[in-house]
Parts: sequence; C-alpha cells; structure tokens
Amino acid sequence: MWPIDNGKGRKQQPNKSTILSRQEITAIESWISQIGIFQFYITAGQLVSTARKTLKFKYKMIGQGFNRVVYDLNNGYILKIALSEVGLISTANEAYIYNNCNDEVKKDLCPVKEHGTGWIIMKKVDTKVPFAIKEYRKLIKLELKFIRHGIIPIDLRIDNVGYNENDEMVVLDYGLFTMDLKNPVLRWFV
Repeated sequence: MWPIDNGKGRKQQPNKSTILSRQEITAIESWISQIGIFQFYITAGQLVSTARKTLKFKYKMIGQGFNRVVYDLNNGYILKIALSEVGLISTANEAYIYNNCNDEVKKDLCPVKEHGTGWIIMKKVDTKVPFAIKEYRKLIKLELKFIRHGIIPIDLRIDNVGYNENDEMVVLDYGLFTMDLKNPVLRWFV
C-alpha cells in the first residue's frame, strides 16, 4: 500500500504494525473504507455500534467521541480508530505532529507508538487531571509553550490532558492541533 495523502499534503504510512495482528489491520481497513457511507445517515451512538460490530475487537473500548473510538490494548498502549473524516485527519495529524515537532514540546505530548490510515497507537496515560485552578494554570503555560513552538493547540482543555508516570501533564488528544514547521506562529509574541 502506498502512503495516503490526508488532504493537507501529509502522507500517512502504510498499515503495518508490530502490535496489531494482520486480521486487526484488515478489520480497521474494512471499517475505514465504510466511513463515508454512514456519516450522515446514523446517530453517533449507531456509528460507534456499527464500528464495534465491524471491528469485532477483543479489546475493551475505553472511550468514544464524535470522531474516534479508543480501545485499551492491555499492554500499556491504547488504539484510536477514526469514525469520521475528521477522525481520519485527527489521527494522521497526531502522528505527524508527534513525529515532526520540536523535542521541547514532544515531551508534552502523549507518545505515538505506531500509526496507519485511520488508526494510531499511543501510550496509555491513566491519570485524569482534576478540575482545579492550579491545573488550569499549567494548561495555560502549556498552551503558550505550544504556540511559541509553532503549534496552535486547538481544543486544548482539561479533558484532553493527563499525567504521565513522572507526574507531568501531557496532552492525550491533539488531533485538532495545527503545526507549521516552516513558519512557527507567534514565536516572537509569546
């Protein structure tokens, strides 16, 4: 399979994995090929149910949003799978940002292990961030840091961060972030 363009000129890697089986990759490919069919005809709940039936994974689903579902792989990693076109872009975007960002901000992102068309495997971060003023201050500092390094952290909020094993705040969902390597945004403003 050739790399796939995600619509922003970024190439997605072929569907290869050291964690997922060939059968699981095939199930994901089957689901991804059907995404356009369901988008406007069923509710979000029906979409998740249809995805679950198509994928037939043995893993526990631990999260779902409008655009992706999340499975616990029971090995310290999670698997995010696209439910929509936005989910496809978000998954490709997370892989792109993680693999191309400055090391200074990479440590603030949940690590990406593997990715393919419509899916991404990331390190599992269990700890939820409490709703406290102290946490919001950390979140604002994190937001300014991303902006200084040319990343616009769209949808950065408490629900999308957690604490890693070193008790450091990391972003778990950065699929809607944008990054321009050639022209870092507002670097000199912040």
